[in-house]
Amino acid sequence: MRNLRSLLLALICVAVSTYSFAQVSGDLPPNAVSGKCYAKCLIPDQYETVTEQILLKEASTRIEVVPAVYTTDEEQVVVKEAYRVLEVVPASFTTQTEQIMVKEPSERLEYVPPVYETVTEQVLVAPASTKWTKGRASRSCLSANPEDCKVWCLTEVPAQYKTVTKQVLKAPATTRSIPIPAEYKTITRAVTQSPAQTREREVPAEYRNVRRQKLQSPATTRDVEVPAEYSTITTKKLVRTGGFTDWVEVLCNAKVTASKVAEIQQALNARGYNVAITNAMDTATSNALKSFQNENGLPAGNLNIETLKALGVSH
Repeated sequence: MRNLRSLLLALICVAVSTYSFAQVSGDLPPNAVSGKCYAKCLIPDQYETVTEQILLKEASTRIEVVPAVYTTDEEQVVVKEAYRVLEVVPASFTTQTEQIMVKEPSERLEYVPPVYETVTEQVLVAPASTKWTKGRASRSCLSANPEDCKVWCLTEVPAQYKTVTKQVLKAPATTRSIPIPAEYKTITRAVTQSPAQTREREVPAEYRNVRRQKLQSPATTRDVEVPAEYSTITTKKLVRTGGFTDWVEVLCNAKVTASKVAEIQQALNARGYNVAITNAMDTATSNALKSFQNENGLPAGNLNIETLKALGVSH
């Protein structure tokens, strides 16, 4: 569609020499210079590329649990009391069961992760703009040249949006406390019920080594910063509205020589358009020239001076 549009504009672009302005009626180039040629060519829209960052996930804090620290101690526990016995009548005992705490009660902190909510929003990619479109000539035109009665309409180009999905923090990270009960160990020991009589003999107490864990430092938490997440999007911003024709300076026919065309073909090849060096403005060269003009925001149609400057070709 772009090549067809450029071809139609190229067909209607008419070069005019300053010495014949007095013989032409209607729209003429302003501030014309003698010896130079002019033509009406399409002036394209000009954009600039804008890059911006979109927040996808807000910064948050993650809570990290530091477990409790225990020390292990060993102590002696009496499992049988000292007693005395008699040689004749031995002592009598009864069995007694007792629980010994070997680990103090504590609590454990459990990490509860943050909760995020996924939301979508529309981000402006290209703003609304306007462009000129050319309509048919009016039937009531009084001029012999239909081009004098062409109607130009300013139409609106709607804005373009892009849907971006991001995560929003709904509930921050927390911790919850889980109690850890004390640990006990059951021991059984003999307790003197009745002492021996007659001759007494003392029997020493009996002990047992028991390992016991003591809480040295309770479990704690520490905050870990989680940075925000961003996405980079590129949009186009309209700098100058085009879509209309205007007078521009072009290369006069007398200067469109075989060597000048060959110089243009070499410049197009240097920019990757791959045209044959034919020394003639053939279809392949014209199409490549129009593509170069469209891709670089240059006036479309004819060998205008702005295009030659962009190609680095003398004029």
